Amino acid sequence: MKVTMIAGSNRHNATSTLLLRYIESLMEAQHVSVAFIDLSELQLPLFSPDNWDFHPNVQHMLKAVADGDGLILATPEYHGSISGALKNALDYVNVNQVSGKPVLAVSSAGGPLGVSSLTHLQAVVRNLHGINCPEWISIGYGSNTFGSDGAPLDDGLRDRVISSVDRFLKLTKQLTAIVATAAAAN
Repeated sequence: MKVTMIAGSNRHNATSTLLLRYIESLMEAQHVSVAFIDLSELQLPLFSPDNWDFHPNVQHMLKAVADGDGLILATPEYHGSISGALKNALDYVNVNQVSGKPVLAVSSAGGPLGVSSLTHLQAVVRNLHGINCPEWISIGYGSNTFGSDGAPLDDGLRDRVISSVDRFLKLTKQLTAIVATAAAAN
């Protein structure tokens, strides 16, 4: 199984990216292959429907999305929505690359939780025909600190992340098996 993760902040060491790195370590401990796209490092030009000659960074991201059995998208919450960097990246993605894939939404906010950004992100996923994982993860002020090992210091958050990742991986395995069975029948 391969999971593609997109860290949707263009800020170096963003809380949402730190959380995604922790999730990456959980998946690697379960021998899940991970493609990690960090938009603070892999900068993308602004999407334009007039230009389909994509920059190499865009091509790299699109290949990772297409190759993943599932996606995890992380965003900071800006003004009640997802980051412009992540929205721009998702504007490049098409239905064929996401359709039928499970997607786990992750956010961080300066306030208590980033629920508005999660709602917006899940709407984008639905429009790309992805399958939103029933679980989501949001961290906010007071639960957004990490230890030297990269794990959240808040016990409740750490437990929620572990549980959410386990459910996401279970969903991904189930959907991958269904797709493989359908392909074999054809």
